Amino acid sequence: MSAIEVFADNLGSYLEPEQVNLVRRAYFYAEQAHDGQTRRSGEPYVTHPLAVAHILADMHMDHQSLMAAMLHDVIEDTGIPKDALVAQFGDTVAELVDGVSKLTQMTFETKAEAQAENFQKMALAMARDIRVILVKLADRLHNMRTLGALAPEKRRRIAKETLEIYAPIAARLGMHSLSTEFEDLGFKAMYPMRSQLIDRAVRSARGNRKELLNRILDSLQACLEREGLQGKVMGREKHLYGIYQKMRGKRKAFTEIMDVYAFRIIVDKADTCYRVLGAVHSLYKPFPGRFKDYIAIPKANGYQSLHTTLFGMHGVPIEIQIRTEEMEELANSGIAAHWVYKSKDDVINGNHARTRQWLKSVLELQQNAGNSLEFIENVKIDLFPDEVYIFTPKGRIMELPKGSTPVDFAYAVHTDVGNSCIACRVNRRLAPLSEPLQSGETVEVITAPGARPNPAWLSFVITGKARSNIRHFLKHQRHSESIALGERLLDKVLTSFDTHLGDIPQPRIDRVLKDCGMEHLEDLLSDIGLGNRMAYVVARRLLAADGGVEETEKQRIDQSPDDTGSGENPLAIRGTEGLVVSFARCCNPIPGDPIVGYLSSGKGMVIHQENCKNLVDSRHNTEKTMHLTWDKDVSGEFTVELRVELEHQRGIIAQLATGITVADASIDKISVDERDGRISVVQLVIRVRDRLHLSQLIKRIRSLNGVMRITRLKN
Repeated sequence: MSAIEVFADNLGSYLEPEQVNLVRRAYFYAEQAHDGQTRRSGEPYVTHPLAVAHILADMHMDHQSLMAAMLHDVIEDTGIPKDALVAQFGDTVAELVDGVSKLTQMTFETKAEAQAENFQKMALAMARDIRVILVKLADRLHNMRTLGALAPEKRRRIAKETLEIYAPIAARLGMHSLSTEFEDLGFKAMYPMRSQLIDRAVRSARGNRKELLNRILDSLQACLEREGLQGKVMGREKHLYGIYQKMRGKRKAFTEIMDVYAFRIIVDKADTCYRVLGAVHSLYKPFPGRFKDYIAIPKANGYQSLHTTLFGMHGVPIEIQIRTEEMEELANSGIAAHWVYKSKDDVINGNHARTRQWLKSVLELQQNAGNSLEFIENVKIDLFPDEVYIFTPKGRIMELPKGSTPVDFAYAVHTDVGNSCIACRVNRRLAPLSEPLQSGETVEVITAPGARPNPAWLSFVITGKARSNIRHFLKHQRHSESIALGERLLDKVLTSFDTHLGDIPQPRIDRVLKDCGMEHLEDLLSDIGLGNRMAYVVARRLLAADGGVEETEKQRIDQSPDDTGSGENPLAIRGTEGLVVSFARCCNPIPGDPIVGYLSSGKGMVIHQENCKNLVDSRHNTEKTMHLTWDKDVSGEFTVELRVELEHQRGIIAQLATGITVADASIDKISVDERDGRISVVQLVIRVRDRLHLSQLIKRIRSLNGVMRITRLKN
C-alpha cells in the first residue's frame, strides 16, 4: 500500500470518507506540482508535505488543515498561483496555503527591524486563522527533525529562530509536546556539545535512579489502590533544554536538578484529582507553598492540572502533576486538541476562548504599536507569561504576567479604565500604582473623567497592552498639542504682518505644503510646534507663496524683525500646553519670572528664565529663542529649588517640612548636608503656584527658629 493510502486509511478513524478523499486529492495535486523536485536529503519533495500532514493528523486536525499541509509549498516552490488553488479546493484552503506561504518567505536574519516585521506578519496571520500557524508549526517541526542535511551555519540560524519564535508560540498555544520537541531539537542543533554532555549525564543518572524511582512509583500506585481511586501513575522525564535552562537561569548544578523525581497521575474526572491530592499528601509530607491549583484557575493558554511537591522517602523531593485524560490531551496538544469546525464557519471550540482572547489582544497591540520593533517587544512579553492571578472587586479572576502593576491590571480590564486611572486600592488599602501585584490580591482601580496616562508609567508597566496603549495615547496627545502650539506660534508671527492664518487663501497654503512635502496643514503646524520648523520662515513663505504680494508688503516681510516675539505681543504661557511645552530644570521658571522660550527640534518649546546662563550661547539664534509672558489665567504647580541654612537642632527638619505643608506647597525632594556640627544645609525641591506663593512660603520658613538663610537656586 502506498504512503498516501496508509495515511488515508488512518484518517478514517476521525474524518468522514468525503473529507479523506479531499485530503487524498490535495496530496496528488501536490505530488504533480512538485514533480522532479527533491529535498536536500535526496528524497522526493512530496515526502515533506505528507510528513507535515502526518504531524497534524496526530493532533486530529480538520481536513482543511491537512489539505493546506499537503499544498503549503505549492504557491512558493512551483509557481502555481493562489487563484488556481481557489478553483481546485475553495477559498478557505487557498487562504490557509497563502498564509503559510507568506510565513515561509520570512527570514529571521540579524536585522532586528526585518525580524520584527516578519514576526508581525506571523502574529497577524495567526489572528486571522489560527490554523495557519498550526500548519506552519508542523512544517517547522518536520524541518527541525530533518536538519541534518543542512550546512552547520544554516542549522544554527534555523535552530535560533525556532528557540526564539516558534517554541514560545507553541507554548503560548498550550502545545507542550510540540514546544518541548522544538526546544530539544533546537538545543541539539544550536549547542551540539552541550546537548550531548547533558544527554550523557541524564542517561547515567537515570540508571542510578531507576531503583528509587520504581519504589516511589509503586508506593504512589499502592496508595491510590488503598483509597479505592482509579489513576495511572507515570514517571516524568525532564527534557534536555529544560535542564540546561535551569542550570543557566537558576545557577543550579546538574545533580540538584536530577535529585528531583517527577511523576504524573492521570485520572477520570476533575473531582478525583482533588481526592488523589489528599491521598498523596497523607502518604508524603507536602512542601509548604509549593501547591498550585491550575484546575480552578487555569493558565492563560488553557492548561489545567494540580501541582504539588512532596518530601519523599529518604527526603528526596517528588514533584507531582495530577490531571484528567482530557487535561493531559489539552496540555500536550493545546489549541489543536478537540478541534471542532462547523459547516459554515470554521471556528475554534469554546475550550479555546483564552487563545481567541490572546489573538484579539495581539491585533490590538499591532494597531497601537508605533513600529514593528515596539510590537515584537510587546508580544514577546506576552509569549513568556509567568502568571499572577488577580481578583476584581466583583470576584472575577484575571491572569497577568508576573511583576504586573495596578496600571497593567487597569489596562487588562479595559483600555479606557487604564487611560483614566488615577489611583488604586489593593485589598481595600490605597497602594502605589507602581507596586507589583501578588497572586490572590483584590485590586480596585479608581478613575477620573479628565485623567490621562502619565509618561512615567512606561518605566514600570510590563504588559504589552499597557505599554502600547500608553505610548499610543501619548503620541496622539503630543501630536494634537504640537498642532495647537504650532498654530499659536504661526498666528503670532502673521499678526505682526496684520493678517491671520484664516485669512491666507487655500491655494497659497497648498503650495507651501507641496514645497514642504506635506499633505495636511496639521502636519506643518505640528512640525512648527515641535520646533522642527520656524514659524517666521513658514509665515514668510505663506505670505509670498503665490508671488502676488505687493512690493511694499514684500519689503515689510523681508525687513521684518526676527521671530523672537520682542514686539508688543509676546506669546502667553498658560501652563496647560502639555507635552510640547516643558520647563527647564536648570533654572526652574515659575509664573512671575521673566521668561524666554527656546524651540528645541523634536521636543517643542523649553521655557527658561530670561537670565538663565544656559541660554547665553543660544541668544544669538533669534529664530529659535522668543520672548514669552505668563497668561493671567496660568494654572498648575511649578518646581522651584531652595537652599536653606539652619542651626543644627533637634526636630528642625520636621518643623521645616510642616511649615512648607502649612503654606500649601508640596515637597518633591529633600536632602540634608551637615556643614559642621553646628550648621545643616537643606536642599529642597518644592512645587508652588507662582512667585507670590513662593514669597509667602519663604516668609513662613524664615519665621522658624534656627533658620539662618534661604536662597532660591538657579543654574
